Amino acid sequence: MAVNYSDRNDRMATEPIIRLKDLSVFQRKNLVLTKVNLSLYKGEFAYLIGKTGSGKTSLLKTLYGELPVIDGNAWVAGFDLKSIKRKEIPLLRRRLGIVFQDFQLLEDRSVAENLMFVLKATGWKDKKLIEQRIQEVLLQVDLVVKAYKMPHQLSGGEQQRVAIARALLNRPEVILADEPTGNLDPETSNGILRLLMSISESGQAVVMATHNYNLIHKFPARIIKCEEGTLVFSTNQLD
Repeated sequence: MAVNYSDRNDRMATEPIIRLKDLSVFQRKNLVLTKVNLSLYKGEFAYLIGKTGSGKTSLLKTLYGELPVIDGNAWVAGFDLKSIKRKEIPLLRRRLGIVFQDFQLLEDRSVAENLMFVLKATGWKDKKLIEQRIQEVLLQVDLVVKAYKMPHQLSGGEQQRVAIARALLNRPEVILADEPTGNLDPETSNGILRLLMSISESGQAVVMATHNYNLIHKFPARIIKCEEGTLVFSTNQLD
Protein backbone atom coordinates (compact mmCIF):
# COMPACT_ATOMS: atom_id res chain seq x y z
CA MET A 1 0.00 0.00 0.00
CA ALA A 2 1.25 3.48 -0.78
CA VAL A 3 2.06 5.89 2.02
CA ASN A 4 -1.03 7.80 3.12
CA TYR A 5 -1.19 11.58 3.62
CA SER A 6 -1.86 11.12 7.35
CA ASP A 7 0.68 8.32 7.84
CA ARG A 8 4.10 9.59 6.80
CA ASN A 9 6.79 7.19 7.88
CA ASP A 10 10.42 7.85 8.73
CA ARG A 11 11.53 7.54 5.10
CA MET A 12 10.07 10.96 4.42
CA ALA A 13 12.11 14.10 4.77
CA THR A 14 10.89 16.83 7.09
CA GLU A 15 10.79 19.20 4.13
CA PRO A 16 8.27 18.53 1.35
CA ILE A 17 9.65 17.48 -2.02
CA ILE A 18 6.92 19.62 -3.63
CA ARG A 19 5.67 22.80 -1.97
CA LEU A 20 3.24 25.20 -3.59
CA LYS A 21 2.20 28.40 -1.85
CA ASP A 22 -0.54 30.69 -3.20
CA LEU A 23 0.47 29.58 -6.70
CA SER A 24 -1.33 30.81 -9.79
CA VAL A 25 -1.09 28.61 -12.89
CA PHE A 26 -1.24 30.26 -16.30
CA GLN A 27 -1.61 28.68 -19.73
CA ARG A 28 -0.23 31.42 -22.00
CA LYS A 29 -2.01 34.48 -20.56
CA ASN A 30 -5.04 32.58 -19.32
CA LEU A 31 -5.36 32.03 -15.56
CA VAL A 32 -6.13 28.33 -15.04
CA LEU A 33 -5.68 27.84 -11.29
CA THR A 34 -5.27 30.28 -8.41
CA LYS A 35 -4.35 30.15 -4.71
CA VAL A 36 -2.89 26.66 -5.07
CA ASN A 37 -1.38 25.41 -1.82
CA LEU A 38 0.11 21.94 -1.58
CA SER A 39 2.85 20.01 0.20
CA LEU A 40 3.92 16.56 -0.97
CA TYR A 41 6.56 14.47 0.76
CA LYS A 42 8.93 11.71 -0.30
CA GLY A 43 7.14 8.38 -0.40
CA GLU A 44 3.67 9.85 -0.92
CA PHE A 45 1.35 8.75 -3.70
CA ALA A 46 -1.29 11.27 -4.74
CA TYR A 47 -4.02 11.23 -7.37
CA LEU A 48 -4.68 14.50 -9.19
CA ILE A 49 -8.30 14.56 -10.33
CA GLY A 50 -10.75 16.97 -11.90
CA LYS A 51 -12.83 17.47 -15.02
CA THR A 52 -11.25 17.90 -18.44
CA GLY A 53 -9.94 21.46 -18.63
CA SER A 54 -9.82 21.88 -14.84
CA GLY A 55 -6.06 22.45 -14.82
CA LYS A 56 -4.50 19.06 -14.03
CA THR A 57 -2.10 18.97 -16.96
CA SER A 58 -1.29 22.68 -16.60
CA LEU A 59 -0.36 22.07 -12.97
CA LEU A 60 1.90 19.17 -13.93
CA LYS A 61 3.51 21.29 -16.66
CA THR A 62 4.22 23.96 -14.06
CA LEU A 63 5.87 21.39 -11.80
CA TYR A 64 8.29 20.27 -14.51
CA GLY A 65 9.05 23.77 -15.76
CA GLU A 66 7.07 23.76 -19.02
CA LEU A 67 4.92 26.65 -17.75
CA PRO A 68 6.57 29.50 -15.79
CA VAL A 69 5.66 30.50 -12.25
CA ILE A 70 4.45 34.11 -12.52
CA ASP A 71 2.46 34.57 -9.33
CA GLY A 72 2.89 32.74 -6.02
CA ASN A 73 5.66 30.30 -5.17
CA ALA A 74 6.62 26.74 -6.08
CA TRP A 75 9.51 24.58 -4.93
CA VAL A 76 10.10 21.20 -6.55
CA ALA A 77 12.97 18.79 -5.78
CA GLY A 78 15.13 21.56 -4.39
CA PHE A 79 14.43 24.09 -7.17
CA ASP A 80 12.67 27.42 -6.69
CA LEU A 81 10.49 27.52 -9.81
CA LYS A 82 9.85 31.24 -9.52
CA SER A 83 13.55 32.10 -9.88
CA ILE A 84 14.74 29.11 -11.93
CA LYS A 85 16.77 29.99 -15.03
CA ARG A 86 15.99 28.41 -18.39
CA LYS A 87 19.38 26.65 -18.42
CA GLU A 88 18.53 25.02 -15.07
CA ILE A 89 15.29 23.40 -16.27
CA PRO A 90 17.09 20.30 -17.66
CA LEU A 91 18.67 19.86 -14.20
CA LEU A 92 15.21 20.06 -12.61
CA ARG A 93 13.86 17.45 -15.03
CA ARG A 94 16.65 15.04 -14.15
CA ARG A 95 15.23 15.00 -10.64
CA LEU A 96 11.78 14.24 -12.02
CA GLY A 97 10.41 11.28 -13.90
CA ILE A 98 7.65 12.21 -16.34
CA VAL A 99 5.20 9.63 -17.72
CA PHE A 100 2.64 10.46 -20.41
CA GLN A 101 -0.49 8.72 -21.67
CA ASP A 102 0.95 8.05 -25.13
CA PHE A 103 4.29 6.44 -24.11
CA GLN A 104 6.43 8.58 -26.50
CA LEU A 105 8.91 5.79 -27.26
CA LEU A 106 11.33 5.92 -30.19
CA GLU A 107 9.77 3.43 -32.59
CA ASP A 108 13.00 2.70 -34.51
CA ARG A 109 14.93 1.59 -31.40
CA SER A 110 14.66 -1.38 -29.09
CA VAL A 111 13.60 -1.08 -25.47
CA ALA A 112 17.23 -1.08 -24.32
CA GLU A 113 18.18 1.46 -27.00
CA ASN A 114 15.33 3.75 -25.92
CA LEU A 115 16.72 3.72 -22.39
CA MET A 116 20.32 4.07 -23.53
CA PHE A 117 19.37 7.15 -25.58
CA VAL A 118 18.04 8.89 -22.46
CA LEU A 119 21.06 7.99 -20.34
CA LYS A 120 23.53 9.25 -22.94
CA ALA A 121 21.47 12.41 -23.44
CA THR A 122 21.66 13.11 -19.70
CA GLY A 123 25.41 12.71 -19.45
CA TRP A 124 26.06 9.02 -18.78
CA LYS A 125 29.25 7.86 -20.53
CA ASP A 126 30.46 4.62 -18.91
CA LYS A 127 29.14 1.72 -21.01
CA LYS A 128 29.09 -0.76 -18.11
CA LEU A 129 27.22 1.64 -15.84
CA ILE A 130 24.73 2.36 -18.62
CA GLU A 131 24.09 -1.35 -19.18
CA GLN A 132 23.79 -1.92 -15.42
CA ARG A 133 21.29 0.89 -14.97
CA ILE A 134 19.18 -0.33 -17.89
CA GLN A 135 19.05 -3.81 -16.33
CA GLU A 136 18.09 -2.32 -12.96
CA VAL A 137 15.12 -0.33 -14.24
CA LEU A 138 13.91 -3.15 -16.49
CA LEU A 139 14.01 -5.46 -13.50
CA GLN A 140 12.02 -2.91 -11.50
CA VAL A 141 9.26 -2.84 -14.14
CA ASP A 142 9.48 -6.60 -14.84
CA LEU A 143 10.62 -6.29 -18.46
CA VAL A 144 14.17 -7.68 -18.47
CA VAL A 145 13.24 -10.32 -21.07
CA LYS A 146 11.87 -7.60 -23.40
CA ALA A 147 15.08 -5.53 -23.56
CA TYR A 148 15.72 -6.19 -27.25
CA LYS A 149 12.12 -6.03 -28.44
CA MET A 150 10.96 -3.11 -30.59
CA PRO A 151 8.09 -0.97 -29.25
CA HIS A 152 5.65 -2.29 -31.87
CA GLN A 153 6.30 -5.83 -30.56
CA LEU A 154 5.05 -4.87 -27.09
CA SER A 155 1.54 -4.56 -25.69
CA GLY A 156 0.26 -1.18 -24.56
CA GLY A 157 0.89 -2.07 -20.94
CA GLU A 158 4.44 -3.17 -21.71
CA GLN A 159 5.10 0.06 -23.60
CA GLN A 160 3.89 2.05 -20.60
CA ARG A 161 6.20 0.01 -18.35
CA VAL A 162 9.09 0.96 -20.63
CA ALA A 163 8.03 4.60 -20.31
CA ILE A 164 8.06 4.22 -16.51
CA ALA A 165 11.48 2.54 -16.67
CA ARG A 166 12.69 5.51 -18.72
CA ALA A 167 11.33 7.89 -16.08
CA LEU A 168 13.24 6.01 -13.36
CA LEU A 169 16.64 6.03 -15.09
CA ASN A 170 18.14 9.02 -13.30
CA ARG A 171 16.73 8.04 -9.90
CA PRO A 172 14.22 10.90 -9.73
CA GLU A 173 12.80 12.21 -6.49
CA VAL A 174 9.34 12.70 -8.00
CA ILE A 175 7.33 10.83 -10.66
CA LEU A 176 4.73 12.93 -12.50
CA ALA A 177 2.31 10.74 -14.44
CA ASP A 178 -0.30 12.35 -16.71
CA GLU A 179 -3.13 9.87 -17.39
CA PRO A 180 -0.69 6.93 -17.61
CA THR A 181 -3.52 4.37 -17.84
CA GLY A 182 -5.71 6.37 -20.24
CA ASN A 183 -5.05 4.06 -23.21
CA LEU A 184 -5.02 0.78 -21.28
CA ASP A 185 -7.60 -1.87 -20.43
CA PRO A 186 -8.68 -2.32 -16.78
CA GLU A 187 -6.47 -5.31 -15.98
CA THR A 188 -3.38 -3.65 -17.47
CA SER A 189 -4.23 -0.41 -15.66
CA ASN A 190 -4.28 -2.28 -12.36
CA GLY A 191 -0.76 -3.54 -13.06
CA ILE A 192 0.49 -0.04 -13.83
CA LEU A 193 -1.04 1.26 -10.59
CA ARG A 194 0.63 -1.47 -8.56
CA LEU A 195 3.94 -0.56 -10.18
CA LEU A 196 3.57 3.17 -9.47
CA MET A 197 2.55 2.48 -5.89
CA SER A 198 5.57 0.22 -5.40
CA ILE A 199 7.73 3.10 -6.65
CA SER A 200 6.23 5.41 -4.03
CA GLU A 201 6.83 2.77 -1.37
CA SER A 202 10.52 2.84 -2.29
CA GLY A 203 10.61 6.50 -1.24
CA GLN A 204 9.82 8.51 -4.36
CA ALA A 205 6.84 10.84 -4.49
CA VAL A 206 4.29 10.03 -7.21
CA VAL A 207 1.62 12.39 -8.58
CA MET A 208 -0.78 10.76 -11.01
CA ALA A 209 -3.41 12.69 -12.95
CA THR A 210 -6.36 10.47 -13.78
CA HIS A 211 -10.05 10.35 -14.72
CA ASN A 212 -10.31 6.70 -13.69
CA TYR A 213 -12.19 6.70 -10.40
CA ASN A 214 -12.41 2.90 -10.42
CA LEU A 215 -8.66 2.79 -9.92
CA ILE A 216 -8.91 5.27 -7.06
CA HIS A 217 -11.50 3.09 -5.30
CA LYS A 218 -9.39 -0.03 -5.87
CA PHE A 219 -6.07 1.56 -4.87
CA PRO A 220 -6.91 4.30 -2.35
CA ALA A 221 -4.37 7.06 -1.73
CA ARG A 222 -4.26 10.80 -1.21
CA ILE A 223 -6.54 12.75 -3.56
CA ILE A 224 -5.91 16.28 -4.85
CA LYS A 225 -8.81 17.80 -6.79
CA CYS A 226 -8.81 20.66 -9.28
CA GLU A 227 -12.18 22.40 -9.23
CA GLU A 228 -13.53 25.91 -9.69
CA GLY A 229 -10.11 27.28 -10.55
CA THR A 230 -8.18 25.99 -7.55
CA LEU A 231 -7.37 22.87 -5.50
CA VAL A 232 -10.57 22.46 -3.52
CA PHE A 233 -9.47 19.58 -1.34
CA SER A 234 -6.65 17.27 -0.52
CA THR A 235 -7.76 14.16 1.31
CA ASN A 236 -7.73 10.37 1.38
CA GLN A 237 -11.43 10.03 0.52
CA LEU A 238 -13.22 10.11 -2.83
CA ASP A 239 -16.73 11.52 -2.54
